[in-house]
Amino acid sequence: MRMSRATAITALVTAPVLLLATPALAAAAPPATSAASTAAGDPDDVGELAFEIAVILADPDSGRAVKEAAGEALDAGTVEAMRYFLDVQYPIAQFEDDRVAIARILADPDSGRGVKREAGEALDAGTAEAARAFLETGYRLAQAEDDRVTISRMLTDPDLSPELRAAINDLLDDGTPEELREFLEHGQYEV
Repeated sequence: MRMSRATAITALVTAPVLLLATPALAAAAPPATSAASTAAGDPDDVGELAFEIAVILADPDSGRAVKEAAGEALDAGTVEAMRYFLDVQYPIAQFEDDRVAIARILADPDSGRGVKREAGEALDAGTAEAARAFLETGYRLAQAEDDRVTISRMLTDPDLSPELRAAINDLLDDGTPEELREFLEHGQYEV
């Protein structure tokens, strides 16, 4: 059975409404998957696979490669094409999107030394795990390192007010990465 992308998305939007509107009918309906596939967590229904792909498409972090591969799988509309996307194409496309995101970070003129060092190491590692780890945690920590250096340099200004100097010292002692970033973007102007 071929299912167009529009049909799949329409089915995804209306399915919860239909299921919630008729709980008695939904409870009496036989399961759509076999016991073996349910136990393995491997759906064999086009609608279930399309739903999984739609969830991936709805993720704001999904990049161009993921969206293109997902669209092709939905356009094919077969169980085989959708499973191939979920099992094979999705991890490959996600890795490609992660590398593009890291390259954009490296190209950003506002990226500091720590961010560039960590981003370069993630790309040099050449693995999907290293790229994902950088984007999920490494980038935040490297940015905090760069922010800490920038804030520390502020202490060298001889015209720095005593209030701002105290705020900077407190922040350097106990500041989280988010607090460091907030201080650079807004806090230094409010003290």
